[in-house]
Amino acid sequence: MSTITVYETSRFAPSFSRRIASAPRSTTEPAAVRLTRRGRLVLLLAVIAALAVTVVALGSSTVATSDAGAVPATTVVTVQEGQTLWQIAADANPEGDVRDTVDDIMRMNSLPSAGALQLGSDLAVPVYE
Repeated sequence: MSTITVYETSRFAPSFSRRIASAPRSTTEPAAVRLTRRGRLVLLLAVIAALAVTVVALGSSTVATSDAGAVPATTVVTVQEGQTLWQIAADANPEGDVRDTVDDIMRMNSLPSAGALQLGSDLAVPVYE
């Protein structure tokens, strides 16, 4: 602890000493960083920009061209009473994974779910060899 001694002398007043204690400075504590509202906004925008650049750089590399892709071979199946999409997929691809076949049929026919079949509707089913 450091002290300061101040001597005041006057011709008319008796001399006295006064001690003033000052708090020692701590050199081990780092200064706290405080961000203003604008600083927080800039930091947030910088993080969002970095994430956007990362997504674009590491994203899928699909390219839209004017060339037509190969059309897969399909057959049309009419949904009968009591038939499920699982049964139709199993009949279409008995050797393959039925789950993948169900996904292919749902994607080809834009079905929202496997239970969205309507009696008598026509489904495009891929042909597996």
